[in-house]
Amino acid sequence: MTITLNNIGRRFNRDWIFRGVNRTFITGGAYAILGPNGSGKSTLLQVLNGSLAPSIGTIDFTFEDKPVEIDKVFTHLSLAAPYLELIEEFSLSEMVDFHFQFKNYKSGLDKKRVIELLNLPKSEHKLIRYFSSGMKQRLKLILAFCSDTPMLMLDEPTSNLDTQGVDWYLSLVERFAKDRLTIVCSNQEHEYGFCSERMSISDYKG
Repeated sequence: MTITLNNIGRRFNRDWIFRGVNRTFITGGAYAILGPNGSGKSTLLQVLNGSLAPSIGTIDFTFEDKPVEIDKVFTHLSLAAPYLELIEEFSLSEMVDFHFQFKNYKSGLDKKRVIELLNLPKSEHKLIRYFSSGMKQRLKLILAFCSDTPMLMLDEPTSNLDTQGVDWYLSLVERFAKDRLTIVCSNQEHEYGFCSERMSISDYKG
């Protein structure tokens, strides 16, 4: 998967959040988008995943050297983000079933293995509404990492995770982020330390 940004900018009302972004993201690369809270990292990520249109500039997506239409980008993408909602009326088991109606499991995985990897014993039939914030974050991450998609996008991935949860997240990176286009929005070194490519949103302020 390749994403190419050509002079991309986004503004709300008259205020530019960022502009003049020229960048190419390619499969196999791990990219960190850096900046303080409220700087526009999540907005840029939404442009990159096709859910938000740029105010200026163009964005092109290609997969296996073929163009991907903007309304089909989501089929190539797994996302974990604080603003991503879970269906709280579902149990953990039902949420996994529902998610994988739309995505394929990565090779060697199935529902049983995904729930094991989540490392939340005795929670399979617990309603998500009764999950702690950390448990919900773990669930968002495991669904994203274990989906067979060429793009993996992570926004503040260790939000609400304790030290043990951070180590668990890094183990998922080690196992499931290889050979994908991985983009991490963060202002915490431990979340993006594995990323070889880094860009600061502050470099693109108008």
